[in-house]
Amino acid sequence: MFTEYKNLPSNSRVWIYQSNREFTQKEIDFITEKAIAFINNWTRHGDDLKGSFTIKYNQFLILAVDENFNSVSGCSIDASVRFVQQLEQTLQLDLMDKMNITFKDGNNINLIKLPQFQEFVKSKKINAETIVFNNLVATKEDFENNWEVPAKRSWHNRFLV
Repeated sequence: MFTEYKNLPSNSRVWIYQSNREFTQKEIDFITEKAIAFINNWTRHGDDLKGSFTIKYNQFLILAVDENFNSVSGCSIDASVRFVQQLEQTLQLDLMDKMNITFKDGNNINLIKLPQFQEFVKSKKINAETIVFNNLVATKEDFENNWEVPAKRSWHNRFLV
Protein backbone atom coordinates (compact mmCIF):
# COMPACT_ATOMS: atom_id res chain seq x y z
CA MET A 1 0.00 0.00 0.00
CA PHE A 2 1.71 3.15 -1.25
CA THR A 3 1.79 6.27 0.89
CA GLU A 4 3.71 9.50 0.45
CA TYR A 5 7.23 9.31 1.89
CA LYS A 6 6.66 12.41 4.05
CA ASN A 7 3.72 10.63 5.74
CA LEU A 8 5.79 7.71 7.00
CA PRO A 9 6.77 7.75 10.68
CA SER A 10 10.37 8.45 11.60
CA ASN A 11 10.98 4.86 12.74
CA SER A 12 10.10 3.45 9.29
CA ARG A 13 12.70 1.06 7.94
CA VAL A 14 14.68 2.19 4.90
CA TRP A 15 16.92 0.59 2.29
CA ILE A 16 19.18 2.79 0.20
CA TYR A 17 20.19 1.82 -3.31
CA GLN A 18 22.81 4.02 -4.90
CA SER A 19 23.16 4.05 -8.64
CA ASN A 20 26.48 3.95 -10.42
CA ARG A 21 25.25 6.97 -12.41
CA GLU A 22 22.62 9.69 -12.29
CA PHE A 23 19.12 8.85 -13.43
CA THR A 24 17.71 10.73 -16.40
CA GLN A 25 14.34 12.42 -16.00
CA LYS A 26 12.80 9.70 -18.17
CA GLU A 27 14.31 7.07 -15.84
CA ILE A 28 13.02 8.90 -12.76
CA ASP A 29 9.52 8.87 -14.26
CA PHE A 30 9.89 5.15 -15.01
CA ILE A 31 11.21 4.35 -11.51
CA THR A 32 8.39 6.36 -9.94
CA GLU A 33 5.73 4.51 -11.92
CA LYS A 34 7.25 1.09 -11.20
CA ALA A 35 7.94 1.82 -7.51
CA ILE A 36 4.36 2.92 -6.85
CA ALA A 37 3.06 -0.23 -8.58
CA PHE A 38 5.48 -2.44 -6.64
CA ILE A 39 4.67 -0.86 -3.27
CA ASN A 40 0.92 -1.11 -3.93
CA ASN A 41 1.38 -4.88 -4.28
CA TRP A 42 4.10 -5.37 -1.64
CA THR A 43 3.04 -7.83 1.03
CA ARG A 44 4.31 -9.84 3.96
CA HIS A 45 2.75 -13.31 3.94
CA GLY A 46 -0.36 -11.89 2.27
CA ASP A 47 -0.64 -8.83 4.53
CA ASP A 48 -0.20 -5.42 2.92
CA LEU A 49 2.88 -3.39 3.69
CA LYS A 50 2.61 0.38 4.01
CA GLY A 51 5.56 1.73 2.10
CA SER A 52 7.00 4.48 0.04
CA PHE A 53 10.12 5.60 -1.75
CA THR A 54 12.05 8.72 -2.53
CA ILE A 55 14.79 9.57 -4.99
CA LYS A 56 17.66 11.79 -3.87
CA TYR A 57 20.20 13.60 -6.05
CA ASN A 58 18.86 11.71 -9.08
CA GLN A 59 21.14 8.87 -8.00
CA PHE A 60 19.74 7.25 -4.85
CA LEU A 61 16.57 5.19 -4.60
CA ILE A 62 15.29 4.84 -1.05
CA LEU A 63 12.59 2.29 -0.26
CA ALA A 64 10.78 2.60 3.07
CA VAL A 65 8.27 0.59 5.09
CA ASP A 66 6.13 1.64 8.05
CA GLU A 67 6.74 -1.31 10.36
CA ASN A 68 4.16 0.06 12.81
CA PHE A 69 1.57 -1.01 10.21
CA ASN A 70 3.13 -4.40 9.36
CA SER A 71 6.72 -5.51 9.70
CA VAL A 72 8.67 -6.86 6.77
CA SER A 73 9.74 -10.47 6.44
CA GLY A 74 12.57 -12.17 4.59
CA CYS A 75 10.21 -12.89 1.69
CA SER A 76 9.07 -9.27 1.43
CA ILE A 77 12.67 -8.05 1.54
CA ASP A 78 13.52 -10.58 -1.19
CA ALA A 79 10.64 -9.19 -3.27
CA SER A 80 12.05 -5.67 -2.95
CA VAL A 81 15.50 -6.90 -4.01
CA ARG A 82 13.95 -8.55 -7.08
CA PHE A 83 12.19 -5.27 -7.85
CA VAL A 84 15.50 -3.37 -7.67
CA GLN A 85 17.21 -6.03 -9.81
CA GLN A 86 14.49 -5.59 -12.46
CA LEU A 87 15.16 -1.85 -12.45
CA GLU A 88 18.87 -2.55 -12.89
CA GLN A 89 18.25 -4.79 -15.89
CA THR A 90 15.70 -2.54 -17.56
CA LEU A 91 17.66 0.69 -17.06
CA GLN A 92 21.12 -0.86 -17.45
CA LEU A 93 22.53 0.51 -14.22
CA ASP A 94 23.95 -0.84 -10.99
CA LEU A 95 22.04 -0.18 -7.77
CA MET A 96 23.47 -2.90 -5.54
CA ASP A 97 27.25 -2.75 -5.70
CA LYS A 98 28.29 -2.28 -2.06
CA MET A 99 31.86 -1.57 -3.18
CA ASN A 100 30.73 1.76 -4.64
CA ILE A 101 31.34 4.67 -2.28
CA THR A 102 29.82 8.12 -2.76
CA PHE A 103 31.03 11.38 -1.31
CA LYS A 104 30.58 15.08 -1.91
CA ASP A 105 33.15 17.41 -3.35
CA GLY A 106 31.43 20.76 -2.99
CA ASN A 107 28.06 20.26 -4.67
CA ASN A 108 29.31 17.37 -6.79
CA ILE A 109 28.58 13.78 -5.89
CA ASN A 110 31.42 11.42 -6.68
CA LEU A 111 31.19 7.67 -6.91
CA ILE A 112 34.31 5.54 -6.63
CA LYS A 113 35.19 1.98 -5.71
CA LEU A 114 36.29 1.20 -2.15
CA PRO A 115 39.99 0.68 -3.06
CA GLN A 116 40.02 4.10 -4.74
CA PHE A 117 38.34 5.62 -1.67
CA GLN A 118 41.18 4.21 0.45
CA GLU A 119 43.72 5.73 -1.96
CA PHE A 120 41.93 9.10 -1.79
CA VAL A 121 42.22 8.99 2.01
CA LYS A 122 45.94 8.21 1.83
CA SER A 123 46.52 11.06 -0.62
CA LYS A 124 44.38 13.44 1.52
CA LYS A 125 41.77 13.97 -1.23
CA ILE A 126 39.29 12.67 1.36
CA ASN A 127 39.52 13.51 5.06
CA ALA A 128 37.49 13.27 8.27
CA GLU A 129 35.34 16.25 7.24
CA THR A 130 34.51 15.02 3.72
CA ILE A 131 30.77 14.49 3.42
CA VAL A 132 29.99 10.85 2.67
CA PHE A 133 26.74 8.99 2.15
CA ASN A 134 26.19 6.43 4.90
CA ASN A 135 23.95 3.96 3.07
CA LEU A 136 23.87 1.70 6.14
CA VAL A 137 21.30 3.83 7.97
CA ALA A 138 18.23 1.76 8.81
CA THR A 139 15.39 4.16 9.66
CA LYS A 140 13.80 7.20 8.10
CA GLU A 141 15.02 9.32 11.01
CA ASP A 142 18.59 8.06 10.57
CA PHE A 143 18.32 8.64 6.84
CA GLU A 144 17.23 12.22 7.35
CA ASN A 145 19.83 12.97 10.05
CA ASN A 146 22.78 10.63 9.53
CA TRP A 147 22.92 9.79 5.84
CA GLU A 148 25.00 12.75 4.62
CA VAL A 149 27.67 13.08 7.29
CA PRO A 150 31.37 13.81 7.69
CA ALA A 151 33.38 10.64 7.15
CA LYS A 152 34.44 10.68 10.81
CA ARG A 153 30.76 10.08 11.78
CA SER A 154 30.21 7.12 9.47
CA TRP A 155 31.49 3.61 8.93
CA HIS A 156 33.93 5.25 6.48
CA ASN A 157 35.98 6.42 9.48
CA ARG A 158 37.74 3.05 9.67
CA PHE A 159 39.68 4.08 6.55
CA LEU A 160 40.80 7.47 7.84
CA VAL A 161 44.49 7.77 8.56
